[in-house]
Amino acid sequence: MAEQATAPMSEAHNVSGPGEAPAAGPVRPPATPEGMALAYGSLVLMALLPIFFGALRSVTCAKSKNASDMPETITSRDAARFPIVASCTLFGLYLFFKIFSQEYINLLLSMYFFVLGILALSHTISPVMNKLFPANFPSKQYQLLFTQGSGENKEEIVNYEFDSKDLVCLAMSSVVGVWYLLRKHWIANNLFGLAFSLNGVELLHLNNVSTGCILLGGLFIYDVFWVFGTNVMVTVAKSFEAPIKLVFPQDLLEKGLEADNFAMLGLGDVVIPGIFIALLLRFDISLKKNTHTYFYTSFVAYIFGLGLTIFIMHIFKHAQPALLYLVPACIGFPLLVALVKGEVTEMFSYESSAEILPHTPRLTHFPTVSGSPASLADSMQQKLSCPRRRRQQSPSAM
Repeated sequence: MAEQATAPMSEAHNVSGPGEAPAAGPVRPPATPEGMALAYGSLVLMALLPIFFGALRSVTCAKSKNASDMPETITSRDAARFPIVASCTLFGLYLFFKIFSQEYINLLLSMYFFVLGILALSHTISPVMNKLFPANFPSKQYQLLFTQGSGENKEEIVNYEFDSKDLVCLAMSSVVGVWYLLRKHWIANNLFGLAFSLNGVELLHLNNVSTGCILLGGLFIYDVFWVFGTNVMVTVAKSFEAPIKLVFPQDLLEKGLEADNFAMLGLGDVVIPGIFIALLLRFDISLKKNTHTYFYTSFVAYIFGLGLTIFIMHIFKHAQPALLYLVPACIGFPLLVALVKGEVTEMFSYESSAEILPHTPRLTHFPTVSGSPASLADSMQQKLSCPRRRRQQSPSAM
């Protein structure tokens, strides 16, 4: 499933829309002003964390010389196709939920995201955990290798290298995975959602600002159409029991950790602006002025756009397509700064893949799993979010 095929912000749990009574079951009391403020404030904070740290890690990732950990670059062609792929995926899920039993679909998806979540969370915590391990911690190397064919036609399907520290991270992440699988608790959901978001911002790179504008513009139309034009996105968001959205209860103060009246934000509303903000951070670095003007401008723009989304949703009591407000803010604010500083030409001529990592591969295929748990988590997530294409064999053809 494409990450962008996610729910917009909504005041409701997965039964009723904002301001509506549930179709069945007891009517929930309205959320208190304190509860709503806590929920929305927490959602904003959870959205900002993976964008900020994912952008910083994207710089390190782009400079990595390890071929197995290279980022995947999104080109203008990929960006133009993505809204179409996302729309097909979203509508396909909608039909599945209409035709088949929601219970069985969510059971299959739970198992799938159980594996993905463990790998993504392991990748997220591994840099921190590696600093906590004592120097004398035994570190043994392991490799899991699957090949197809023989002789000259042999092709690697999985080449998974890991060590003892990675196993510890995987074990810790598995505890969260089991918790999510058994309870579907909102905290476990958010841990996985934050991990997916950070991985996406870190490992998916736009090759230039024009590509970012194409991607954000296309998904702007996609988001508006599927939220305002149909009930498809809201229906899928309420039916889809998977960590593809960040949630926070509005009745936490009354019910504690067992609260069940959630506000939610789709991961697409975090990752899509996030990869554009990360691109602007790398552009800042390429200017070699020791300032992060465009990064902080776009970061503030994201806060403004998300705050405006919450405000409009609260006023009209209806689910809002967050990209309707985030896209103009995240593109408009940095562009205005570039106009004032006279750097529009530099901004649109900047090539991320050529400036920082000349041999970054295009996002053109289901990537071969190779390297550490980081690359395996990234690889499996990209299978969710990217259409299958052929690998570009030669850097000179990029």
